[in-house]
Amino acid sequence: MQVADRNREARTTVVLAVACLVLQLALAPNLALGNGRANFALVFAACVALTKGGQRAVISGFVAGLVFDLSTTGPVGLMAFCLTVASYLMGLGARDRMTGDLASSATTFAVAALGVSLVYHLAMLLVGQADSLIDVIVFRTAPTALLTFVAFLPFAYYFSRVRPSGGSGLGGRSGRLSGKGL
Repeated sequence: MQVADRNREARTTVVLAVACLVLQLALAPNLALGNGRANFALVFAACVALTKGGQRAVISGFVAGLVFDLSTTGPVGLMAFCLTVASYLMGLGARDRMTGDLASSATTFAVAALGVSLVYHLAMLLVGQADSLIDVIVFRTAPTALLTFVAFLPFAYYFSRVRPSGGSGLGGRSGRLSGKGL
């Protein structure tokens, strides 16, 4: 007997948001490569965009970006804009893209991480918080994109193994890990 758990999706999003917030505030400032730091707000926005897409992805990207902006010394609204656009673009395709397709999700995220990092750090150069274009590209954008990609991999692995909560046909095993169960 399958029981529909309508709140599972909301609980998963809240747990993901809290985990990424704690990691952004506690781990990201202390883990650096050059002048780059992992962006867990982008990880959260990408997970929502690649699993849910649509309006939910855009709203979560904006909120995650706003939280990021309020927790850093950068201009308020810059990361919110970047994550809103990135979430919209990542959420354009098929919904639940992460289920069973780790490589495609990781590639999409890598491109988004590089783009968001480049736009954000170029804007930082324009407002005077970076020294030169070399500093922006070599010491900020590349390390930030790399650290963010590495931070995304455990989340992508988890979401690629979990099936969506809806019914999956006759005798389907929705809601379970794809390699587990009867």
